[in-house]
Amino acid sequence: MRSILFAGCAALALSTGSAVAQESAEAVSVDEVVVTAQKRSENLQDVPVSVTAFSGQSLTDRGVTNVIGLNNLAPGLRVSSGDAAANPKIFIRGVGLSDFNPNSSSGVGIYVDGVYVSSPLAQMAGFFDIGQIEILRGPQGTLYGRNTNGGAVNVTTRRPTQAFTAEAAAEYATYDAVNLTGAVGGGVIPGVLAVRAAGQLVDDGGYAYNRVTGNDLNETRYWALRLSALYTPTETIEALFQVNRFANRGDATQPQHRALFPLTPGATGSDGFCTPAFYGTAQCSDAFGYVDTDGEDRALDANSEGKDKIDLFGASAHITWELGPVSLVSVTAWSWAHRNAFENTDANPYQMLEINYLARQRQFTQELRMQSNDPDARLKWVLGAYYMDETVKDASTQDVLRDLRPFFPDGFSLADSVAAFSYPYTQSTKSYAAFGQADYQVTDRLTATVGLRYSADDKSFDYRSQAEGGLIVLLTSQQDKTFSAWSGRLGLRYEVSDDVGVYATYNRGFKSGGFFGGLATTPEELIPYDNETLDAFEIGLKSELLERRLRLNLSAFYYDYQDQQVFAQALRNGLTVLVLDNAANSEVYGAEIEATAKITRNLSIDAGLALLDATYGEYVSQGDDFSGNRLPQSPKLTFNMAANYSHPLPAGGELLGTVDAAYSSKVYFDNSNADRLSQDGVWVVGAQAGWRSTDGRIEAGVFARNLFDETYVVSISNIDSLGEDLLSLNRPRSLGAFLRYRY
Repeated sequence: MRSILFAGCAALALSTGSAVAQESAEAVSVDEVVVTAQKRSENLQDVPVSVTAFSGQSLTDRGVTNVIGLNNLAPGLRVSSGDAAANPKIFIRGVGLSDFNPNSSSGVGIYVDGVYVSSPLAQMAGFFDIGQIEILRGPQGTLYGRNTNGGAVNVTTRRPTQAFTAEAAAEYATYDAVNLTGAVGGGVIPGVLAVRAAGQLVDDGGYAYNRVTGNDLNETRYWALRLSALYTPTETIEALFQVNRFANRGDATQPQHRALFPLTPGATGSDGFCTPAFYGTAQCSDAFGYVDTDGEDRALDANSEGKDKIDLFGASAHITWELGPVSLVSVTAWSWAHRNAFENTDANPYQMLEINYLARQRQFTQELRMQSNDPDARLKWVLGAYYMDETVKDASTQDVLRDLRPFFPDGFSLADSVAAFSYPYTQSTKSYAAFGQADYQVTDRLTATVGLRYSADDKSFDYRSQAEGGLIVLLTSQQDKTFSAWSGRLGLRYEVSDDVGVYATYNRGFKSGGFFGGLATTPEELIPYDNETLDAFEIGLKSELLERRLRLNLSAFYYDYQDQQVFAQALRNGLTVLVLDNAANSEVYGAEIEATAKITRNLSIDAGLALLDATYGEYVSQGDDFSGNRLPQSPKLTFNMAANYSHPLPAGGELLGTVDAAYSSKVYFDNSNADRLSQDGVWVVGAQAGWRSTDGRIEAGVFARNLFDETYVVSISNIDSLGEDLLSLNRPRSLGAFLRYRY
């Protein structure tokens, strides 16, 4: 499969020359892409930042309904989750974080219409009615600031217009999967007020099977609604108001069970666990003697079936005043997120480990920017200030080894970890920042950039670790600490010609320190971890060649990654727990290529290739030396491509076809780089074919996602102390049909 796709891509690339000769008289060129990576609208080719942009239509064609769907669509981008509707693990160029606790922050920031989505509880809300998504690679330490040392995902939704519009789309696919989206809007007061309402409903019957109950598992069920109003009382004032709501009522993700404890000497590996040859056999078991032996990837034995209940609400106001040569921009937002998820964590028929995740988060943010707005000025600048007030409350409970309770007189035993452990806490954060960036055109072809930002997070943490619903208090802690840092940017961009530019940049990014938000039983686990910092050096080329038929962008980078916050395992009272600490330094370097080619008027190809070397420097944890190991979620090679073809029909309308493919080489899910906690290289291919009417209003067709039905691991949670690995698998092949209408 891999060789066929590479050969196909090579053939298409070689055919460009002949296609150019055949259509030399035609005005065929790649479309201009406008991005807002630097807080103003600019041509993608003029921005000295590694950025990939996707239109809303391209995301719809690929079946992207949340941030997980972006996985491998851009060079160096990895997105996965072991949860159904929360806590995405986002990595760009190997930089990210696997911590799933609600008070943690990823190294990749998510922004929706300029609003920072801080909580991991809210980062998997459905993507619908999208105008564009931009993937910014590398630290964004000036204009985006805190917790963007890996990069940023910048989401722009579709804005209201004065013209009346109405859209509706329906998909039906394998496992009774239904995806319904719609939007309607238009002018209310001519030239002054326009509104838009958009919604989405996603539902399917689940693609896994519970042999204990006979029920299907991993059901998806959520809905989302967004109301927008664009108010323009004068030519110099524009205000965009939004209200959004999201509710998930689907299943908690049920992983596959893999037993690790060997029952015979022949099944015992050098690490004391079962060797791969004996996985799923009677010679291995977990702590309760269970092993899943049928070899079915989508079937399991579960004593209970969990739900992942998530509710989100947000409101924002984005106001712009044009004040002659400058603009004043205010972005105000308020949101809350609630999660109540019950999870049959052990994935077996016994009550060995079951977790109830109960968390609430609220957030208020205010950003003010003053910026130049003359596109022809030699000096373009932005000055701004940012404030965030966030409160996270968590009351999660881990019910451990419940089936052993009858063996103890009190019905529980802390010494044997037979109890229900909970860790209620409240974390309050007040974040402040001031920033500025200036781009000065030194000559007609040379532009210099300088940016600087100061950020400070005041965090207070009130924590209690307890057992049996508070009957026994194990640990209490009240702490306050301020985490501050300088970040910024230096850069040079030189226009070699009207179609070719080169750049060199230095960026410093940081991720704020904080407090571990999981189960802790010793004070040492709650010692605050410090900021991590990343110094990034990058050179790049952006070009449009062959009479703008080919857009070719190249970049090479080196990262010095210091005081890295590492989410790792440790053994506490005989139970494997997870802790977060500044445990490592790393070096990361690599190169990326992105190309868009307009082969003919009706055929275009997008492709991206990333090479990455991301390894720990010195890293020793719990006596294990991980120095020199690869960072989790950092494959050496990723490749993505999409080919789009249209063919006019004599009777009217046109046929449309899309083929996309993505490849990722081997990835590790753990710092140890153990083979059992990895996924070998895998290809994923999708295709879509359809018909569109002459006026573009009606479109219908069929699609295949994961066309060749590849089965692979997207996340692994290893619970060594209980003798099991929990494997979250990808969604199997989906075949379906769609119907879309636009007015």
